[in-house]
Amino acid sequence: MDVDVAVVGAGLMGAATAYALRRRGNAVALFEAREPGHRAGSSHGSARIFRRVYPDPLYVDLSGRSRELWRALESAAGEELITRTGGIDHGAARGTQRLAAILRAGGVAAELLTPREAGIRWPGLVFDGPVLSHAEAGVLDPDRAVAAMLRLAVAAGIRWYPNTPVLRVEPDPDGVLLWLGDRSVRAGTAVVAAGPWLPTLLDGVVDLPRLTVTEQRVFHFPRRDPAAVWPTFIHAEGDLTIYGLPGGRDSGPGGGVKVGAHFVGPQTTADTRTGVVDEDTRRLVAGYVRDRLPGLEPLPYNETTCLYTTTDNEDFVLDRVGPLVVCSACSGHGAKFAPLIGELAADLCAGRWDRVPERFRLAAHRR
Repeated sequence: MDVDVAVVGAGLMGAATAYALRRRGNAVALFEAREPGHRAGSSHGSARIFRRVYPDPLYVDLSGRSRELWRALESAAGEELITRTGGIDHGAARGTQRLAAILRAGGVAAELLTPREAGIRWPGLVFDGPVLSHAEAGVLDPDRAVAAMLRLAVAAGIRWYPNTPVLRVEPDPDGVLLWLGDRSVRAGTAVVAAGPWLPTLLDGVVDLPRLTVTEQRVFHFPRRDPAAVWPTFIHAEGDLTIYGLPGGRDSGPGGGVKVGAHFVGPQTTADTRTGVVDEDTRRLVAGYVRDRLPGLEPLPYNETTCLYTTTDNEDFVLDRVGPLVVCSACSGHGAKFAPLIGELAADLCAGRWDRVPERFRLAAHRR
């Protein structure tokens, strides 16, 4: 046996899994098809929303468990990876009163504000109805998080193989063979955390649920008042959900605000994405900024794309089939859970199915 566990993919989930496994004493090899910190998938950039607000108590609980693990990671790495900003949710389709009740039932502090109260507190945004505020929200830095997990995992002794594509995985009675093109590696167990590449890599190997890969467009807008403090926000009206957050390094000098339309983007694959920001989405988001975010300049400083890999119900997929652990389909909201998903994937490597929520198991997606 070359290694106890091979991890395929070194984005947020794969890096977190390798780090968790090594801390438990496993011999680990981590394979990444590209250079560390590449921008071809989902785990890149300087800003993702960390929040506790969910219409589902399961995710409220999991977000709290994940936050504790982020604190432990920050302590081990000696740097801040989540900047606390507070967060707000509003809009007729967001259900703020129900969300507030779910948060409070889960022990999460939450506050409901009138539009006037919220407008005084955040003059750069426009509000029409009740606004839910929760102080635990913040901005996660994926680039620094991945780098920190890789640094700690390598220092702890994992075998690290960047720029090493795994072309296929082949389970057999002795474990898993990973084919790398010029050679193969045998592992007792393999964790496939390949994000949008997972449907191709596991095609014909694992019976996966339907996974939809979409290319999402995001924009960074300058603040009119550089001293203004911005929360993260989610605003839902009708079928449109707009999110925003302080954008960090990607938002230019002085730091702007990252704004995007959730699930507005074409279906694609990891290898056929265009990287093109279309004019319709640009017009939609810039128009929203002009009408609803008067604290921002409506001309974006920067724009880019990223990939979502989504299940039909937006739950994660986390399960073990023989010697393979499937760890993917984070459905556009998984970044905040990375250290927890890493621990749960490590649990599955140890045969601890009982620690993984039943809803994330493969069979649950096929009911």
